[in-house]
Amino acid sequence: MPIALLALTLSAFAIGTTEFVIVGLIPTMAADLSVSLPSAGFLVSLYALGVAIGAPVLTALTGQWPRKKVLLAVMSLFVLGNLLAWQAPGYNTLVVARLLTGLAHGVFFSIGSTIATGLVAKDKAASAIAIMFTGLTVALVTGVPLGTYIGQSFGWQATFLIVAVLGLIALIGSAILVPKDLKQPPAAKLSAQIKVLTQPRLLLVYAITALGYGGTFTAFTFLAPILQQVSGFNSSAIGLIMLVYGVSVAIGNIWGGKMADKMGPIKALTVIFIGLALVLMIFNLTAYHSIAAVLTILVWGAFAFGNVPGLQVYVVNLAQKYAPDAVDVASGLNIAAFNVGIALGSWGGGVIVEQSGLMNTPWIGAVIVLAALMLTRLSGALDKRTLLTQQA
Repeated sequence: MPIALLALTLSAFAIGTTEFVIVGLIPTMAADLSVSLPSAGFLVSLYALGVAIGAPVLTALTGQWPRKKVLLAVMSLFVLGNLLAWQAPGYNTLVVARLLTGLAHGVFFSIGSTIATGLVAKDKAASAIAIMFTGLTVALVTGVPLGTYIGQSFGWQATFLIVAVLGLIALIGSAILVPKDLKQPPAAKLSAQIKVLTQPRLLLVYAITALGYGGTFTAFTFLAPILQQVSGFNSSAIGLIMLVYGVSVAIGNIWGGKMADKMGPIKALTVIFIGLALVLMIFNLTAYHSIAAVLTILVWGAFAFGNVPGLQVYVVNLAQKYAPDAVDVASGLNIAAFNVGIALGSWGGGVIVEQSGLMNTPWIGAVIVLAALMLTRLSGALDKRTLLTQQA
């Protein structure tokens, strides 16, 4: 594998770290910035909103640019956003910084797979993509807990500075190692994206994605304050608990993919959404007991991210039937749907915390996941009806 892939993997690591590390730092940032927990949680929503806009819109607008030029521009924006967060004099500046880094994230993962495959022979394309996405997985397992620990120990600003430095190293690596003459794929036009968004079956899956992921983030965004205020953990323990969650996420991602391959997306998503809703309900009880809370979080991580492979496979399958000339666009819009779910879930969690308290976020999150389950079963029924119609 070419060494240029390491630059992409490091970029994915830095981007994955900055997206989720803020969850462990919300109580610290809220206290330091003199804002409420919901206001601090809104920073998660803003980042996800930036990703949701960046992935489809900015990717389409930069479709004619050389891939390397887009990569360097995106990583420069990412470094700038994190430096701005490091030096943010107040909450409003931090809002701008999070939106900028979210935009960079959206474009990076939209073009990253294309660049990775352009670096290797055709028979190694899947391996190249897997290596790049390893950066994101490793970020959840190591970057987020380490970033949380650094933020708790040296101030949240230090975390953003370190992420900016990582992004700068990745930027320099990409500038030196990634070749200029990468294959230029056809530009993903906004018109193609609009066409995908007129397909009811694909819109149904995007709703499943947003609700299934959003339900988790209704509670997950406020996990750190729950662990401190309800479970009784010290702030120094949050990083270690995030490590437990990250390991669980990595296992769940693999498990969810194998289940989707073996059972099919609908059956796999049914199992995962039922499990996720149950875990969130159980967390309402176990959050009051420290050991039980950590054990619940261990299971939660596996179910929370286990739905990702199944949802992506399902979107691709449906796109091949209903939008065969825009499969990549349909897949990219599902990434946007994940982030719409994060944005709405985090925002909704903030409203819940403000109106009725922290411990109403898990069970309401479970209800949202059950809504995703109902839509999944509806989509499965529509698949069967379509199949019967075709056979007749």
